[in-house]
Amino acid sequence: MSRQPTWDLACALQAEMFDAVGHLGTLDVQLVYFRGIEECRASKFVSDTDALKRLMSGIRCQGGQTQIGKVLSHALKETAREKVSALVYIGDAMEENVDVLAMKAGNLGMHGVPAFIFQEGEDRAAEVAFKEMARLSKGAWFRFDRNAAATLARLLSAVAIFAAGGITALEARGRPEDRLMIEHLRRGGGNG
Repeated sequence: MSRQPTWDLACALQAEMFDAVGHLGTLDVQLVYFRGIEECRASKFVSDTDALKRLMSGIRCQGGQTQIGKVLSHALKETAREKVSALVYIGDAMEENVDVLAMKAGNLGMHGVPAFIFQEGEDRAAEVAFKEMARLSKGAWFRFDRNAAATLARLLSAVAIFAAGGITALEARGRPEDRLMIEHLRRGGGNG
């Protein structure tokens, strides 16, 4: 339930990711979400903003424990079938065994799937876990709040550019958010 305002924001910003990649090719996105009691679902991969918007607009947040481990396991399963370039996770809490999450994040890193983790709020346990997951996956951790929609949009576009073309594409585009993303990736991802 705590995610609804951020979910609404994400629905509004998701077009930024597709727009950012325009000249590099296509961006295939799979929406994975959890809510309620043990519900964790994944959509099919979509390659346009309208399809993703339709998927996202049909989902409403519900209370329940976090299921981050299931999301990480799903990403590992997907990358075993076909290469996944990046995982984006937006959250405010972590109610799972951090060592189990760290192991899964480390496996993502070994398979070349960096986790870009955006934390809303000040939950210290979540911050410690999220930073470690980012570090082990060779991704990046950032703090944001609902009032920083423009910042989130720019960072999500940087993730999309990275997913489509790697660090080389970020360097070529050269925007401030791209340089920030490169800096996080090169220093190990855990700090934001």
